Amino acid sequence: MYSHLLVPIDGSEVSLRAVQGAVAFAKEVGARITFLNARSILPVSMVGTGTMLDGGTLEHLSLVARENSERILAEAEAVANSAGVPCSGEGVVNDLPHEAIIEAAQTHGCDLIFMASHGRRGLSGLLLGSQTQRVLIHAPLPVLVFR
Repeated sequence: MYSHLLVPIDGSEVSLRAVQGAVAFAKEVGARITFLNARSILPVSMVGTGTMLDGGTLEHLSLVARENSERILAEAEAVANSAGVPCSGEGVVNDLPHEAIIEAAQTHGCDLIFMASHGRRGLSGLLLGSQTQRVLIHAPLPVLVFR
């Protein structure tokens, strides 16, 4: 069936539930997991504000984002390890998370992308778009959407 899952995570509550679901699924089918956290260069809240940032501030924001990514990945790996599911984690910088997800799945030889859906609807979904939807459209491998 499936032997290697890519599980994109962002640290949200929905993402944590997907981690738990992916670990249970991987344990059932005997698969291993690669967790992926894709972060943007700048926090979304900073984009479009017109604020000028000096180099030191940008460096600090980048460091904080990397530390947050490492924490998110460590938490997911702990869930998998406690269930006896082999796993690894990778943090990447990419302003287009859906592209990072597809690229990571191909690079790591994954045969299934197991990801959460945040379930945004209406204006929020229209404006923010859906990374899950973009992965579903562009991924050359199966995608399991966990809700």
